[in-house]
Amino acid sequence: MAVRVRIAPSPTGLLHIGTARTALFNWLFARHEGGEFRLRIENTDTSREVAEAVDQIQDSLRWLGLDWDGPHTFQLDRMEDCRQVAERLLADGKAYEDEGAIRFRMPDEGVTAWDDIVRGRIEYPNEKLEDVVIVRSDGRPTYNFASPMEDVWDGITHVIRGDDHIPNTPKQLNIIRAVGAEIPVYAHVPMIFGMDGNKLSKRHGAQAVEEFRTAGYLPETMLNFLALLGWAPDGETTLMSRDELVERFSLERVSPSPSQFDYQKLDWMNGVYLRALPSAEFAHRLLLWLGENGFDWDAERVTRAAPLVQEKIARLDEFPGFAGFFFRDVDPSEADLDGGAPMLTAAEEALIALEPFDAPAIEAALRAAADRLELKPRQAFQPIRVAVTGSKVSPGLFESIELLGRETTLSRLRVAGSSAA
Repeated sequence: MAVRVRIAPSPTGLLHIGTARTALFNWLFARHEGGEFRLRIENTDTSREVAEAVDQIQDSLRWLGLDWDGPHTFQLDRMEDCRQVAERLLADGKAYEDEGAIRFRMPDEGVTAWDDIVRGRIEYPNEKLEDVVIVRSDGRPTYNFASPMEDVWDGITHVIRGDDHIPNTPKQLNIIRAVGAEIPVYAHVPMIFGMDGNKLSKRHGAQAVEEFRTAGYLPETMLNFLALLGWAPDGETTLMSRDELVERFSLERVSPSPSQFDYQKLDWMNGVYLRALPSAEFAHRLLLWLGENGFDWDAERVTRAAPLVQEKIARLDEFPGFAGFFFRDVDPSEADLDGGAPMLTAAEEALIALEPFDAPAIEAALRAAADRLELKPRQAFQPIRVAVTGSKVSPGLFESIELLGRETTLSRLRVAGSSAA
């Protein structure tokens, strides 16, 4: 039988990074096996907020490059099917009515067991299983009934989900057996913790895929990074393309131990991916990110500034702070100018009629001016950098001055010179 898996997020908000990691494992397994990856929305109502969340879930999956097979489905679309199955279970004595709801009769003795691909053999004492409600009094099926039934109807062969679902599995197994259907293979993947050993939460940083996108991470970085949260091909390889991940992925190499979300490692990895982009592609990614986040900056200037920052930033959201001086006025600190008025005046005089006005000529002219004042390069160039960029840290000074242009550079030198005097 061909492999068929699914991801079934609840439309209660933005797609959580943990759900995205589970979706990725499902997608990688399906693509590795030449099978299908389905998207099912486990909705509980049909409000406008749910509709928005469904759109956001799909957008996040598409951004990550996780394409699904066939149309996405909704849990509540199968309400009538679930009701009919519940009625058959009632008729067979496998379920009973309780205050308007329908409960499933769980076995009282023995154990419910399954061989989990990730965690090995799991046995659950049946005496600890309560008779779960499968249809509420208002006619809506519960998760522990609708989810396994949809797995049956959809022909799901492998259920790959977070290990927080382990307590649900024996309940769902007994329901599947009661309707005479084939049991899927289960693989419960580990939770994601912060570096402090606690479950990933807001205090650790971004949690939703959309937040990482806004923070300027590349989708290929996130795909690579998430794949390594609980899985490793050999314990050594870190950087892997999408195709390599598909080729090498196996559920057998998923660890049962919780994985740690290392934001510093993510930044490092994203920096590697950014620097590996062709310059034109890097500029394109910058322009897309700026547009998505409300920056209406000149596209040509962004494209020209891109090569100056590509080696310097780890996330696209660092660009406005690092290179914003190209697009807006600056307000240099007098303290940072450090009494550099003589050098600022000399720089203005050196650049006012310089031809050609390009980085090599600018560097030669400013170094000559520094020599005349008997200043070391660090002493000479810091006040110039602060004057024209507004910061002690910036892209290459001479290249930045060339891109700013003569008029803007001279204006900023004059303003800063009067402040530093």
